[in-house]
Amino acid sequence: MENKAKLTIDSLSDNIGLARVTVASFASQLNFTLAELEEIKVAISEAVSNSIIHGYAEESGEIEIRMRVYGEQLEIIVKDQGCGIEDIEAACEPAYTTAGRMGLGLVFIDSFMDKFEIESKAAKGTTLKMIKIPAQEKKQIN
Repeated sequence: MENKAKLTIDSLSDNIGLARVTVASFASQLNFTLAELEEIKVAISEAVSNSIIHGYAEESGEIEIRMRVYGEQLEIIVKDQGCGIEDIEAACEPAYTTAGRMGLGLVFIDSFMDKFEIESKAAKGTTLKMIKIPAQEKKQIN
């Protein structure tokens, strides 16, 4: 089975909840537990928050969220056209921040997802790719 959807939102904190609920609803096509759906919601919240706070800072822009179910996995791509990440390796370290916050967003995303990739270019934006497989499906594979 394959299915896909796309959500484009303005870079406003009011839209974080919409992104969370939309992605969780889409993810429910697969056999995720409630705990796994919560992990997906946290990961999306962090990805969208990072785009708003770090990517666009005081400016406004759009955040595109693409979702795809294929096989027995969920792929989520969160893309902005903000300022980009200068040092991706440093940004993935715990407590790294450019906005006086806790700096754990990318760490949470990495820990909650089965696969996590970042592409970023200065002044061009950032793309986060996340893949999550239901635990029940992983057990069947092993």
